Amino acid sequence: MGILKKLRQAIHTLGVSEKGAATVEFVIVFPFWVGCFVSAYEVASMNMRAVMLERAADVVIRDIRLGGGQVLVYEDIRREVCENALMIPNCLEATKVELSPINTTDWTGALPDADCTDRGEELNPPLNFQNGQQNELMLIRICALVEPFFPTFGVGRSIPRAEETGENGEIIREAYKIIASSAFVNEPDG
Repeated sequence: MGILKKLRQAIHTLGVSEKGAATVEFVIVFPFWVGCFVSAYEVASMNMRAVMLERAADVVIRDIRLGGGQVLVYEDIRREVCENALMIPNCLEATKVELSPINTTDWTGALPDADCTDRGEELNPPLNFQNGQQNELMLIRICALVEPFFPTFGVGRSIPRAEETGENGEIIREAYKIIASSAFVNEPDG
């Protein structure tokens, strides 16, 4: 009978006792707040990287326009983009630049999707990198592959990513694309 009495008393105090009430609330609410903070950090870093890539594109375009018809070298343009895009990790390995003239009669000339590089392979020559003529409308598009800070939590989990695979087909890493594009007209000489 002593055991039943102790059991009844324990059940009674279980319903009345308020010990651990804050712990239950903490366990329910804390993951939500951590998710909010992690997601805010991820979105802020994505936006900062995109802004810096846009700024780098503007600086490069200005140099191209004021260059007076100089012959453009792909590696030099990409290096200049990376010098100005300060927040892109491993920029030279993760960035690809397209430069193409746009035909103003039928508005063709650019590939429909940005050509991003696969960091697992050696960099192939760009598919679409052409010097334009004087007074020609040009499109520059820069694509960088960047890994999220928190790929399995919060917003980082739902960002569409390009997968990089190894030799055996296993996924090495996933990265999201940051694309900066702009159009400009090549200035005439003199």
